[in-house]
Amino acid sequence: MGWMGKIIGGSVGLMLGGPLGAVAGVALGAIFDSQTSGPRSRLNSGEEDQLAFFLAAFSMLAKLAKADGVVSREEIAVVSRFMKDNLGLDSEGEKLAIRIFNQAKTSPDRFEDYAAQFYSIFFGRREIIISMFDILMAVALADGVIHPNEERMLDSAARIFHINSGEYGNIKESRRGGVDKYYAVLGCSRSDSNETIKMRYRKLAMEFHPDKIIAKGLPEEFITFAKTKFQEIQEAYEKVKEERGM
Repeated sequence: MGWMGKIIGGSVGLMLGGPLGAVAGVALGAIFDSQTSGPRSRLNSGEEDQLAFFLAAFSMLAKLAKADGVVSREEIAVVSRFMKDNLGLDSEGEKLAIRIFNQAKTSPDRFEDYAAQFYSIFFGRREIIISMFDILMAVALADGVIHPNEERMLDSAARIFHINSGEYGNIKESRRGGVDKYYAVLGCSRSDSNETIKMRYRKLAMEFHPDKIIAKGLPEEFITFAKTKFQEIQEAYEKVKEERGM
């Protein structure tokens, strides 16, 4: 049984500290309260990372979606697709994510608090850092315009995650329409040579290849996320090749 099954089943205690632990304590407390009392085991280190990824993702998304004062239908749709398509959550997993999202929206902790704890856990796993920033950007752009408060949070996340201006621009452009978005997915520009584009594609495809992600022991939910990213990289390369006649 994975960490989510253990949490839902009430068979483990929550040991995570910091702002993520605070959200978990309130959002998931009702689940534990509904279970019979008795000794509970701890999650192992890998399961703790999976729980931290889950908590951080939906806590940061909640704060970002609420940044302009209201959570729009477009933002809800992006978060819903993230749950279903990127993480492959079942109905119980979605309920858990929504519980965390709703709690984080009104929690006293700041977006930056969640981002800092997220980075402290995953700073050595760049794939997770970049992909998390990517989904944050998707929510910020969901209604077609980035509100100043959303931009401030994105700037904070970029600083905390050590994302440079080039990476920031590429991630933002990859969420827009047109052929340029495919170049941005690959971290390239129209002025780059065919060989540069091929090299960049190979590097990204290797980083996000599902087999490599599994071998690194990354969180289970991120493996599904990485598969989606891998497909996005493949599609971008094919579109760029077609546009260039490569």
